[in-house]
Amino acid sequence: MGAPNPLRLRPLEIGDLLDETFRMYRRNFFLFAGLSVILSIPQAALLGFTYHALGGLFQVNSPGQPPDLSGLASTLTTDGIFVLISLLLLPFSYGAVTYAAGESALGHSVTLGGIFAGVLRRYFHLLAYGLLIGAMAFIFCLIPLWIWIWVGWAVVMPVMFIENVGLGAAMGRSWRLVEGRWWRTFLILFLMFLLSYVVSIALSAFITLGQSLLQIVVSPAVVLWISGATSVLVGSLVDPVVQIALVLIYFDLRVRREGLDLFQLAQQVTPPLPAT
Repeated sequence: MGAPNPLRLRPLEIGDLLDETFRMYRRNFFLFAGLSVILSIPQAALLGFTYHALGGLFQVNSPGQPPDLSGLASTLTTDGIFVLISLLLLPFSYGAVTYAAGESALGHSVTLGGIFAGVLRRYFHLLAYGLLIGAMAFIFCLIPLWIWIWVGWAVVMPVMFIENVGLGAAMGRSWRLVEGRWWRTFLILFLMFLLSYVVSIALSAFITLGQSLLQIVVSPAVVLWISGATSVLVGSLVDPVVQIALVLIYFDLRVRREGLDLFQLAQQVTPPLPAT
């Protein structure tokens, strides 16, 4: 992919930010969607295999016949392998599109090799961040508290990639950028997740229609496998929307707090030629 035009920095109203998110996604659709879909394949295989296996295990041939659980151990073993692979790919699943969106916004050339190297440099930081966010949901047992902290850390990944800092510094930086604009950031993210959910439902409706037709020619167990896999793949097409929005929120916060747009404008001003 060639070098794109850099993002024109300016204070973005919520509607402008939503428009810019979808504009950037459309402009780089094959890159963002391709990354997201490829990295979701292990998770899709996991869910599809689990649906298929459990559907076969608990299928009964006659009333009162107990399910055949002889294959349960092998099913759990295979699921464990897929879970481990998905966990190892977690930094790439959430970091690849964020890195690509950040580089694109800066006007840098974006290549698959560059994306891989960029995520790999922050691999353990991204893994720790993902595990921490997931663990807090169980430890706190209070969704409002979890949301409050997560919104404060919303731009941790853009900070790590664009400012080239570690996890601890990125957390503090994100918290300071969001401070005083928590509700605005929350509203933008809420709208993004809502739009993503609506689009996922719309795409899933077409998939469901296709699965209904498949039941005519294939077994229910195969349909279950396809259902699980396609639900993940459909979600992967929508996931980049939120990740791109996080990058734009980061730049918008810096514009509002630090006048980043004025700095960009100053760099674009060509000094007059000296008199001869």
